[in-house]
Amino acid sequence: MDVMPLLLLVAGSAGIAGAARRTPVPAPLLLVAVGLAVSYVPGVPHYTLDPEVVLPLVLPPLLYKEGTESSYLDLRAQMRPVGLLSIGYVLFATFAVGWVAYLVVPGLPLPAALVLGAVVAPTDAVAAAAIARRVGLPSRITTILQGESLLNDATAITAYKVALAAAVGAGATWGGGVGEFLRAAVGGVVVGLVLMVPIHWLRTHLKEALLQNTLSLLIPFVAYGVAEQFHGSGVLAVVVVAVYLGHRAWEVDFATRLQEDAVWRMVAFLLESAVFALIGLQLPTVLKGLAAYHGADAAWYAIAVFFVVVAARFVWVYPAAFLPRMVSRRIREREDNPTWRAPIVTSWAAMRGVVSLAIAFSIPLTVHGGAPFPQRNLILFLTFTTVIGTLVVQGLTLAPLIRLMRFPGRDPQAETLAEANAQAQASRAAESRLDDLLADDRNALPPPLADRLRAVLEHRRNAVWERLGQTNPVTGESVDDTYRRLSREMIGAEREVFVKLRDHRYIDDEMLRVLLRRLDLEEAAAYREEAG
Repeated sequence: MDVMPLLLLVAGSAGIAGAARRTPVPAPLLLVAVGLAVSYVPGVPHYTLDPEVVLPLVLPPLLYKEGTESSYLDLRAQMRPVGLLSIGYVLFATFAVGWVAYLVVPGLPLPAALVLGAVVAPTDAVAAAAIARRVGLPSRITTILQGESLLNDATAITAYKVALAAAVGAGATWGGGVGEFLRAAVGGVVVGLVLMVPIHWLRTHLKEALLQNTLSLLIPFVAYGVAEQFHGSGVLAVVVVAVYLGHRAWEVDFATRLQEDAVWRMVAFLLESAVFALIGLQLPTVLKGLAAYHGADAAWYAIAVFFVVVAARFVWVYPAAFLPRMVSRRIREREDNPTWRAPIVTSWAAMRGVVSLAIAFSIPLTVHGGAPFPQRNLILFLTFTTVIGTLVVQGLTLAPLIRLMRFPGRDPQAETLAEANAQAQASRAAESRLDDLLADDRNALPPPLADRLRAVLEHRRNAVWERLGQTNPVTGESVDDTYRRLSREMIGAEREVFVKLRDHRYIDDEMLRVLLRRLDLEEAAAYREEAG
């Protein structure tokens, strides 16, 4: 097996994604653009997007990462709009795109057109999260888009299987399609519910961070594989487990959380970078099968499908945003009245991604009886152009659109006050707990050490309030900022001494690693406070 193409893909995409952080262009868009540009450069390896790799090996960890970082409480609060988009919109888009493609493309059978509709219906979890973080969407819209993109793959894959069965002549029926959807949805959710508690129990009872992180890396693949084995939705199983574990992450050992966060950031960064680069690199494969179509005809079909994908989103989102409020007093009392601006952004922030391409590449070459699958190459091309079109057109214009909408920005002072009040309540509880512990003779400490515990608590309590106070006129730092900077300088001085002692053989390398790890944990804690 030649590993150089894989190494080139991973290293190249990671380098481009890193460079994108220094530009105003979101990393997914730059990766796709570079992939398109280099796909015809002589000497560049030929990359084929293999659905047998993407769906079971790439999609689960990406969904797991986004799921653990999602808020269970926010998702529960927005479950109605998330459900309307992840189920209702996907089915609506499947039929809308399929019907238009059936009318526009000569000779394309309706079942094959519905296959195309199911393929391009789901929005992409990675693209939605990456764009949302970059452009600063309002939290409610971000929650809805992330929740939709986490769940809609299951709907789209099920719809694709039903449409594909009809297209290849497997005798699919409406009743069978509904049954297939229910089996996949219920099966995936049940598997997730069954797995999440024992997995969490293992995470909280394993004592070694190395084993805990190994388990963490296996979780998405286990959930996906078990659900698929029982003919359920692996996507839903991964999401259910991920959201539950993310909600209960505070119960896991702190060392595991620190390592796990670093590991998953790296894994997600590499996978996301490679995935978007792969999208652009598929251009030669997609164009190779279009010899039977005139360029103008293929371009017209691509434009028509792209426009119906965009239009169908608006047609669904606006009624879904306002009609439930008109017919249900309970919804009016429970939810804020949406403005006309939020549905516009929700409609426009609907990029497609690698899942659509992976599903399209899984379309079989032949139908039952051995005849070629009707216009398979054209379906691949239309999927590719739709993915590229949404990433480029919508991705590049989303930030200006949000600025044009003039959404109310975040209130840093109000957020800091809320943080300070929360910290004050926690500090009072910790102080009371410390007094109770010190009253027990078994916990007796010399007064200087007891005072040190109280001093740490006092600093933690005052640090947030100090951010609201005056800043240093010379450096522009708050008192707490200066404290953390000086703390890092002190840790750096200690680190240099430890290294010199090792170099002069006063301590060995094993002791150096122990001492440096202790400093690293202290610096990591200071960094997290500053980042927060």
